[in-house]
Amino acid sequence: MSSITIPPSETRRQPLARRLLLGLALATLFIHLLTNRNYGYFIDELYYLACAEHLDFGYVDHPPIIAVVTWIERAILGDSLPAIRLMPALAGALTVFLAGLLARALGGGRYAQGMAGFATLFAPLLLYVHTILSVNALDPIFWTIAAWLLVLILDRSDASSPPGEGSTRRLWILLGATVGVGLQNKISLLFLGLGLVVGLVLTSHRRLLLTRWPYVAGAIASIIFLPYVLWQIPRGWPTLEFMHNAATYKNRRMSIVEFIAEHALEIHPLNLVLVVIGLWFFFFSPRGKRYRLFGWTYVAILLLFLVQNAKPYYLGSIYPIMLAAGAVGLESLLSGVRSRWPRPAIVGVMAVSGLLVAPITLPVLPIETFIPYQRALLGQTLASSEEKEVGPLPQHFADMFGNEELVKLVAEVYNELPPEERKRCAIYADSYPQAGAIDLFGSRYGLPKAICGHNSYWLWGPGDSRGDIVIVVGDSYEEVSLAFEEVTLRRVFCHPYVMPWRNYFPIYVCRKPRVSLKDIWPETKEFV
Repeated sequence: MSSITIPPSETRRQPLARRLLLGLALATLFIHLLTNRNYGYFIDELYYLACAEHLDFGYVDHPPIIAVVTWIERAILGDSLPAIRLMPALAGALTVFLAGLLARALGGGRYAQGMAGFATLFAPLLLYVHTILSVNALDPIFWTIAAWLLVLILDRSDASSPPGEGSTRRLWILLGATVGVGLQNKISLLFLGLGLVVGLVLTSHRRLLLTRWPYVAGAIASIIFLPYVLWQIPRGWPTLEFMHNAATYKNRRMSIVEFIAEHALEIHPLNLVLVVIGLWFFFFSPRGKRYRLFGWTYVAILLLFLVQNAKPYYLGSIYPIMLAAGAVGLESLLSGVRSRWPRPAIVGVMAVSGLLVAPITLPVLPIETFIPYQRALLGQTLASSEEKEVGPLPQHFADMFGNEELVKLVAEVYNELPPEERKRCAIYADSYPQAGAIDLFGSRYGLPKAICGHNSYWLWGPGDSRGDIVIVVGDSYEEVSLAFEEVTLRRVFCHPYVMPWRNYFPIYVCRKPRVSLKDIWPETKEFV
């Protein structure tokens, strides 16, 4: 089978399509630069800033790339919100461009390429993950590049003999490198690899598995990923422990209907229609038959996540792939329609609906305006994907509030101590959001760095503190009194917008430890 031939008229339109994609990418960048300084630091951003101060080959809950990127951003631009959120804004722009590029590789013309970029831009989840600094901001880039490279491999393998040789060698090498680097950002890329293997086995492209190049690509990816694996071994595989605990104790259990409903909200209901069209394109369209393995990939990953009690947003990185396929499928379906109005009408409806939904995940509205807007649009506050009660704000916004206010209270307690006690006082935070806030904002108030038993903070240990006087933030009186004979409640943190579990946080001053801090440290470990 020869590769898809693009008509001469469409070839002339390709420069215009590239300009359109570039325009959409720049629009995405502008939107994020305009809005991403609103509200405040998300709690995970505080954690990544702390990780950047402890550069290593791995962390309990993520590989090292995000810490390295954060360290670079901080060293060059500082740690203000616009500075640390520049990378996710650029990642969002690149993701939009890559979605259109993938649509072109799948045989899509100008309309399909523009629609793929447009749909990716307005996907609510992607708007959010490209607002904040996180591993999720880079993840869709690696998934989409991997899919694009595999599309090129499939096209060239169909045109060459034997399959997997010739001009595809460099593509296999690039695919392996992309997957390896992507795994050093987020190990969820393993799910894409598993899904692609399922897709290869279930389609005629299984013949590629009889060549050496998929295994060369796998070896390259494994070598790049190896340092993170080696980091795990002497520490007892903390990431596996974290993943088990998160799935068992943290993630909210959902029915299939709830999972799909939340999935639809995250991708946007109209984009979900594009995903369905994408599945039609892969499974039933003659044009998409060559790429059917991507349909099986999506189905396999979706079923795996349903069985694993995964969060719906874990599917977020495959959105650009499925939206690109849906855009190509939509263009194919519209090619038989004589009237010209459906194409601009569809774009118009998606634009209006996208703008209506955007404030749910994009920090564009004043928070006092957002709360009634959310209720008017959705009828309620979005539920958390974790086993946590929500307040007036959904979790993804609530966790941007109250962080510096908490640190101010801790500083008040710290500065009330006699000078000789301040010199040897440690500040213990119950979880990484509080520890990260103290680490970032504490220097403004003369506070020492926090210690904490949550995730990678536990690996960093208690430092040199003897633990004879400790300010404890957020733990219960019962837990604290097991470690100290003298426990005094000094402040209670309250904030109208934070998640209920973070509200009414007690701040204790603790003296006369029953055991040394170093001896009790193993019991403070919490990987979840």
